[in-house]
Amino acid sequence: MELKRLGPGFVAEVRGAGLVDVARDNAIYRLVRAAFEEHSVLVFRDRKITDELQVAFSRRFGPLETAKAASLGEGTPFSILTNIDRATGTLVPPDHKEALRARANQLWHTDSCFKVPPALASVLSARVIPRTGGETEFASLRGAWERLAGPMQARLANAYAWHDYAHSRGKIAPHLASDREKTALPPVCWRIRWRNPVNGRDALYIASHTYAIEGMRRDEAQALLGDLIGHATARGQTYLHRWQAGDVIMWDNRAVLHRGRPWPDNEPRHMVRTTITATDADGLAEMWPVQGAA
Repeated sequence: MELKRLGPGFVAEVRGAGLVDVARDNAIYRLVRAAFEEHSVLVFRDRKITDELQVAFSRRFGPLETAKAASLGEGTPFSILTNIDRATGTLVPPDHKEALRARANQLWHTDSCFKVPPALASVLSARVIPRTGGETEFASLRGAWERLAGPMQARLANAYAWHDYAHSRGKIAPHLASDREKTALPPVCWRIRWRNPVNGRDALYIASHTYAIEGMRRDEAQALLGDLIGHATARGQTYLHRWQAGDVIMWDNRAVLHRGRPWPDNEPRHMVRTTITATDADGLAEMWPVQGAA
């Protein structure tokens, strides 16, 4: 197996090891798992992906999350990100709920920080890609933490923040999050610093879903969160992935932000995501609020 570094250093392309190898071979799985812990984003090129293979590969890394209420794929391991109407095969209009969700996914975020438990990793496969646009961009939250001044690190090390799915969706349209989604996904609170138990590296744990910080006024918290996301995604600190047929990407939701990029309304795009749930072995045990913090 070879690793080719991409972008500013937290992304690597995996060569010489396939998804089937990871699913079936313990030694290869351990190599890929070590690469995942080190680099945060892994790119697999030119893969013949199926739903069954994507599930088998993803399950090697931990339990799989079930797609959330009122989403495409609800009740299955698959989150479907598409602008293709499955009933008619036609493209949805720009004001359709799935088109608006795609716009919400163009905000910097980390998957499932609004869930209990949150996500360890996501695996995204390209099934139909537009001729232009539709890239996915990544930023390292480990790098962001390491670039913070010492006093800010000390301020945030034991701070807790609130995350809410409806908060980020409300930035796009007031009623984009349905009542059923709001009921199924109430706000949750997590530590702002996530420490990787394998290598001891810290990362900021914030996203477009984050709306408040314990002990701060809401407006002050929003200003600080905006500054921190801007700091994490500054010029020269991100990797833009231009999708090719057969691409599969795996990323660490504890340690990176990502966002989709726009594409023409008249171009189809169909992506399939599986999400791996974080466990205490992934550092989750330290993320829960101390008694009284929430």
